[in-house]
Formats: sequence, structure tokens, C-alpha cells
Amino acid sequence: MQQNSTNASTDTFWALKPEDAFKNISCSSNGLSTKEANARLKQYGKNSFKAKSNSSAIILFLLQFKSPITILLIAAALLSMALGDISDTVIILLIILVSSILGFWQEKGAANAVEELLKMVQIKCRIVRDEKEMELPVENAVPGDIIVLSAGDVIPADSLLIESKELFIDEAAFTGETYPVEKSVGIAAVDAPLSKRSNSLFMGSHVISGRAKALVIKTGKQTEFGKISDKLGTKIPETDFEKGIRQFGYMLMEITLVLVIIIFAINVLLHKPALDSFLFSLALAVGLTPQLLPAIISVNLSVGARAMAKQQVIVKRLSSIENFGCMNILCSDKTGTITEGKVTLKDALDIEGNHSEKTLQFAWLNATMQQGFKNPIDEAIRSSYTGDGKGFTIQAEIPYDFIRKRLTIQVKNATDNFAITKGALNSILTICDEAETTAGAIPMKDKLEAIRTEYTTLSAAGLRVLGVAYKKGSADKNFTRADEINMTFLGFITLFDPPKKDAQQTIANLHNLGVSLKIITGDNELVAASFAKQVGMENPVILTGAQMREMSDRALFEKAPRTNIFAEVEPNQKERIILFLKRSGNVVGFMGDGINDAPALHAADVGISVNTAVDVAKEAAAIVLLNQDLNVLITGIVAGRKTFANTMKYIFMASSANFGNMFSMAGASLFLPFLPLLPKQILLTNLLTDFPEMAIATDRVDMASVSKPQRWNIKLIKRFMIVFGLLSSVYDYLTFGVLLLLMKENEKVFQTGWFTESVISATLIVLVVRTRLPFFKSLPGKWLAIATSLIVLFVLSIPLMPFAGLFGFVRLPLSYYGWMMLIISCYIISAELAKRWFYKKLQNQS
Repeated sequence: MQQNSTNASTDTFWALKPEDAFKNISCSSNGLSTKEANARLKQYGKNSFKAKSNSSAIILFLLQFKSPITILLIAAALLSMALGDISDTVIILLIILVSSILGFWQEKGAANAVEELLKMVQIKCRIVRDEKEMELPVENAVPGDIIVLSAGDVIPADSLLIESKELFIDEAAFTGETYPVEKSVGIAAVDAPLSKRSNSLFMGSHVISGRAKALVIKTGKQTEFGKISDKLGTKIPETDFEKGIRQFGYMLMEITLVLVIIIFAINVLLHKPALDSFLFSLALAVGLTPQLLPAIISVNLSVGARAMAKQQVIVKRLSSIENFGCMNILCSDKTGTITEGKVTLKDALDIEGNHSEKTLQFAWLNATMQQGFKNPIDEAIRSSYTGDGKGFTIQAEIPYDFIRKRLTIQVKNATDNFAITKGALNSILTICDEAETTAGAIPMKDKLEAIRTEYTTLSAAGLRVLGVAYKKGSADKNFTRADEINMTFLGFITLFDPPKKDAQQTIANLHNLGVSLKIITGDNELVAASFAKQVGMENPVILTGAQMREMSDRALFEKAPRTNIFAEVEPNQKERIILFLKRSGNVVGFMGDGINDAPALHAADVGISVNTAVDVAKEAAAIVLLNQDLNVLITGIVAGRKTFANTMKYIFMASSANFGNMFSMAGASLFLPFLPLLPKQILLTNLLTDFPEMAIATDRVDMASVSKPQRWNIKLIKRFMIVFGLLSSVYDYLTFGVLLLLMKENEKVFQTGWFTESVISATLIVLVVRTRLPFFKSLPGKWLAIATSLIVLFVLSIPLMPFAGLFGFVRLPLSYYGWMMLIISCYIISAELAKRWFYKKLQNQS
């Protein structure tokens, strides 16, 4: 149900005080009860833009009849009924209905499978219900809910701030502003533009840093994001594969329509019945256009998605499977993918490099007291200190952000008051004017060189190094960003995250699959070089963020593909790296899980995240791993390539068979005094050949098809279509010659004989074109083999069945079966030889 209009004053909710907003929406700062929330969910509907599933099912079924040719055929069949040919009309309409139900059932099953998979990686938000904070799917948020936000969270709805602390929001989707916007509780002018509503949060933005509580005012299509999506649409840009499929469909339909018009004209000129000729032409168009192509692709992709799910890889957008299979460069941070993902504290040191209990204690207070985004570094520091907090409580906090690269808290106890800052060493040094030694504080300039030397030594040993600084605070004044100056440098925190035992083999496995791994890390060049040695990277090319800032676009375009490790990378540089790698002609995957990874995830051909990632990263990704491990990703890549390979099998088979049948039909119309096949026979041919094709999704795939990235190639498809289409026509004409010249059969026997040969040969040839290997060395999957066998047996038995006469079939002479067996055997052998020649020539050209 669509959301009803709320109270008119909530249309300008940014001009309301929180207490007035509570009154207008009939709620309180304690949130809603579960009962009230459920009632509002019925009133306002899901916090989503998606259509209801029941209406989608009806629309999906009706879309099976959307082809203009199908509609024309139905109309012509009804006209035929009006003229008295009731039995043929019923048969034609029944075949169209069965074919459409088959397509609907397959596509609906695929959609349901994807829906179930998406539930595993739902984006959730923290909502106060029954006066308790709980995690619920974003779709369940309703006006009146109180939401709790921290760094990395997606804003689930248009909301009014009721509490905030150092809150910075990324609103680039609305304002185009690349820098985070600071938000705080207050009142904005009624006519304030969106960019000036500093007390409001909008669906589609996300938290960069800080904490907040907010009152949900508008959900779903009533939000600002919903209004934009209504006007501009929310269509995801199509992949190369989707574009290729669309072009392929149009190409095949254009060829079909031209030939159909020619065939209709020839039949009319030869004085064959006009209505029969029209029905014949339309049936031919329906039978030979790839009307089941969307269903086949949906089934292939959904089967692939389920296979990938078994490998703990969840596909959020089916179309991304193709890019996943084509991917030849994977960019990833090393933490948790190549390393163990368990950051361990090595030591806490003073500026001389000696163990310092004070440095450890202050770092522990900073890590323990901070209330922002939880991270492995703070977890490592917290678990490594066995002392106590000495009665300290937090007084103020300035959360970490990617511009300052540091986190500050102010703590106090009965006797002391300190501001403690922890972060990237260079960022810490810029705010310090003193350094603490065993003899006391001295000017920073006297120790700066020694500090940098110690930092270089520690980094070269492969350790990640953070700086810790502090200064005296004031009990009656909270510490602010402006106070992050004149601090005293205390010492270093050193951490390490060792590579996984199988990291070297994993990188080699990726390389064997034709995927080059490029590490993008915030660690400095020395740490990156040390890590490269540990995982067996020989003489890696390392490029730093500072070097990239000095490089022109042309220079980075040349350098990026040859670089192994990008070190000291700033958040905004990740997207630039991805874009230049793509511009070099690569299909690029990016694996990220942080707040600052969303732009790069969007920019990549394949955005990959993990289920434990922050919401904004998980939402931006097309593929989500349930386990942060490159080995899981490798199995997913193989599954994705199998899906792509099976889809291409149908493309090759459909294009060649359709083109060949059209060519045969056009030629037969020139010399036959009757229709080569009746309209109902053509439609039955189409229906029967569809069944084995549905099983292609579960077919086995040769290792050659998954050993390297595969890409869409419409020129290759055209060449395949012409070569194998013409080859099939040769054997169609041989069948014509046997039936007309050797056996001198009549119209009914000719139609029955060609129908039988056409369906059986089209069904069996799938076993040849499905693999580049000799067909007897690459056996089909179980379901494809069963479907093929059943169709062959069914077609052979049709002339003997009671309903054969309804379709215009008659019993065939026994001698014909011998000729047919010979023709089909020769066809299969010829196709096998043609396949070997075709791929050998292709390899030589490559």
C-alpha cells in the first residue's frame, strides 16, 4: 500500500522543533510499540520502491505475450476461428499458452530464488521499539520510529535529528557535494533548500562519522529520494552482456521479419491460401524469434546465483554475474582477504622505541571510550591491556574521519582530565608541538627526525604504526576540533595482521584464472613492500597516494595497469584507480567493506563486499560474500563463469538453429506447391525444442570455459550463426530431396517427415555446440541428457498417437527412418568437424 500523505506541517519538518514533530506524528522520544509500528506499516506501506509481488506476478505473466508478432498471431488465429477453422485455432492458442506458461514459470522461479538470496544480505537499521533498541530491516521503518545511527549506517528514511554528536553525512546523491556535511539538532527555515537543512537526514545518504538519534518523518516514495526516483527512474545501468543480449535479440528479429515478409510474399504469389500463408508467416516468426531468451537467461542466472550462494557468494543483481565472469582485475584491501583479519597489538612504545605502559594505557582509554565505528584496531588495543580505567569516564568525543585521520576523546576522573588523540602518525604529528621523553616534554622540532626514523624502521618490519598524543583538558569545557592543537606526542602503537597461510597459493589461483590481484591499502609504502614479500610478490610495482596526486591523468592511465600495490591511498583516490583501470579496457572488480569504499564499489564493474561490512558498502555492492576470504571469491568466480558459459550455449544454439530454419523455410517456399509446415506444426516445433534448452542452465561446463575471463562477442555469434545455420540448412535440403525426389511423398508425409527430422536434429545438435571439445569427450549434464532423450522419444512417437491427425501428422514409411538416421548422423559428424575448424580458425586469429 502506498504511503498516505502525512500532516501538512511535516512536509516542511525541518522547520519543526522535535517536540512539535512528535506531536504531529503522534509518537514520543521513546519510539513506537511493536503493535503501533505494525499498524503504521499497513497504513504507509513498506519503506521501499518495489512493486508488490502479487502484481509483479500478474505483470510477469502478461509480459510473456508482449511480442507484437505473438499478438498478431493470436489475432489471426481468432480470425481463422471466425472463418470456421476452430480446431486449428484452439491448437495454436493452446501451444502459445503452454509456451507462455513455461516462460512465466521459469522467470517467476528465478525471481523467487533471487528474493530468497537477498534476504540473507538485508540492510538493517537500529530502531527503538517497545523502548528497546533492536535491528530491523530498513523496509520496516515507519513514520514515528526513532532510529539510532553511527558511522557507516545508511539513512533509512527522511528524518529529523533529535540527538547528534559530531555528525557528518555524505549527501552527494542530492547536493553533488563531495565533502561530508555536518548535521546538528536545531531548526531550519521553512524555505531552506535541501543543502541548508542541517537538522535533517535524507534517505539515500549515509553517516561518515559521529552518532545520532533521529525521528523518521517520511518513508518510501514520499522521501526526497523517492521523488527523485519517480522522476528519473531507478534503473541500474545495463552491463555489456545485457546490451549485447538486447542487440542480439534485435538482430535476430530483424533478420526473421525480413525473411518472413519475403516468405509470405512468395506464398501469395504462388497462389497459396492468403490466410494460411499469413498464419504460416506469423507462426514462423514466433517460432524463430528468441521469445524465450529472457526466460532462458533468467533461469541460467538464477541457477548460477544459487550455485554461488552454496559457495557463500550472494548475488544481489543477477546481471552482475556476467561481469563477474569477465573480471580480469580484482582490487582489494589486504585486511581479512589476504591476511588473517585479526589485528594484533605488537607493542606500545615511547618515542625512543621502548615499551611504554603510559602509551598503552592512553591508547586503551581512547579505544575503549570511543562510541563511533567499531574497528579491528580498537578491538586489538582493548584486548591487549590488562590494567583498569582508573575511574575515567568520557566527557567528549571527536569521531574519526577520513580527512583528519584521527580520533580524539576527552576523559576525566576525580583528579585528572585529558584529551587523548590516536591516529595516522603524520596526522598526529601535525597537531603536536611537544614530545614526551623520560626526562619530560621537549619541543617537537628536537625529536621530529628521531620519531620519523623510528616510524620508518617499524614500518619496514611490516608493522602498522599509529601515533598517540594528549593534552590537559578542562573539567568545565568539552574538547572540540578547534582544540586539537598544541598537543604532546606520547608514542607509537604497533600492530600486525599476518598473511593467511594459503595467501600465496590463493593469489596464484587467481592468476591461473586470468585475474590479476591489485592491493589498494592505506598502509605506507614500506609496510606494503614488506607484505608483498610475505605473500610471494616478486619485485612488486608500488604506487603511493602522494605520487598519484602529482600524476596527470595520462600518466596514471599508463601506470595503473602495471602497478601491483597502491599504498598510502586516500579514500577519494580509490575511485580514480578503478576508473583508470576500466579505461584501459579491463573488467575491474573492487572488494571493499568500509565507509569510504562506496564510490569505488559503484565505479567498479563488479562491486564486492562482505556481509559484515558497513551498510553503505553492502548496499553499494553487487555481490556480497558471507565469508571474507579470497578462496570463497575464487569459487564464486568459477560459478559465475559457468553461468556465463551456459548462457552462451543457448545463444549459439538459438542463433544458428533459427537462422538455418529460416533459410530452409525460405528455400522450400520457392519450389513447394504447399506450405512446408503448417502454422501449428511450427509452433509445436518451437515448444518441443524449448524443453531441452531449459535444462542448459544445469549443464556441465568444460574447464576451458572457466579457466580465463569470457567476454560478450557479437561478431563471434554472427559468424557462428552463419556457419552452423547454413550447415543445418544443407541437411534440411537433403531431407527435402529424400522426401520429394527419392520417396516421392505427398504433402502430409513431407510435413510430418520434416517436422520429425527438424526437431530431433535441433535437439541433438545442442550436444555438439554446447562444448568446444569433441561431444563424446564432454558429456552433458544429467537433466539436459534426460530432457533431450525424452523429446527425441516423444517426437518419434507423435505420428503414432491418437491426436496426430489434429496436427496434420500421418504415419511415416519405415524406410524414411533409415534415411533420417543417416542424415542426422552425417549432420552431427559435419557439425563436429565444422566446430573443430571454426574454433581452430578463431584461435589462429587470436
